Amino acid sequence: MTGSRVDAARALIDLAAQAAVYDLGRPMQNGMAQSPNHPQFHHCLDRLHGDRMRPDGGSAAADLLTTGCHVGTHVDALAHVSHEGQLYGGVDAAEAQAGGGFAVLGIDELPPFVGRGVLLDIPGLLGTDACNGGHEITVAELEGAVARQESTVQTGDAVLVRSGWGTHFDDPQGYLGVDTGVPGVGEAGARWLADQGAALVGADTLAFECIPARQGHALLPAHRVLLVERGVNIIEAMDLDGLAAARVFEFLFVLSHLNIYGATGAPVRPLALA
Repeated sequence: MTGSRVDAARALIDLAAQAAVYDLGRPMQNGMAQSPNHPQFHHCLDRLHGDRMRPDGGSAAADLLTTGCHVGTHVDALAHVSHEGQLYGGVDAAEAQAGGGFAVLGIDELPPFVGRGVLLDIPGLLGTDACNGGHEITVAELEGAVARQESTVQTGDAVLVRSGWGTHFDDPQGYLGVDTGVPGVGEAGARWLADQGAALVGADTLAFECIPARQGHALLPAHRVLLVERGVNIIEAMDLDGLAAARVFEFLFVLSHLNIYGATGAPVRPLALA
């Protein structure tokens, strides 16, 4: 590296060492809240200490893990949703998935993200702990959060929208919100986020959507707008309460996912440094 790049790298390391690190991912454990539309998360010990002993007395334990790619805190690939048989960019969905995985638009095409992140705290704007189930986060509320926080949303940002629904995560049925609905961004809000130039968007709910009571995932307009029409990846089931409590609205955002070739999504452990 040149001298200027070495100096910049050292400065970045010094800043990172002084920053507070916010873990925006949820712990993955048996029985955690997840969508019934995806394979159940299951973890167990496949080998116990003592099952195999080495001559020197050493032993090792090992695990077995099964999970869907859209379970826990995860990021959606552009291949995750189609509309009228087409993926983002007009790609034919049937042809893309013919080999048993996606030859294009799979999660392996999403590079790791290190860049500017912005939190839009909707309950903070509304003066409540959490949005009500089924509440649609409007464009006016997104713009109001930007103004209240004196933030900006810039091209290439990761924009994280907090509804406060994450407080229900330890209650799997309550977090799923079948009877209550789940708050989130609707079609208009999704278009607004894409129009601001967001590179990634995220939420503290199982789906980046406004879900009315008793309707489940029958319609996913925000997914259609973001994944199919605009090519914006979606992060779901995030823990955004710590950032909001600390009033950290702008930060260095780091996202790295399991690099599964041809997959429609992958688990992540996103971090915010501020």
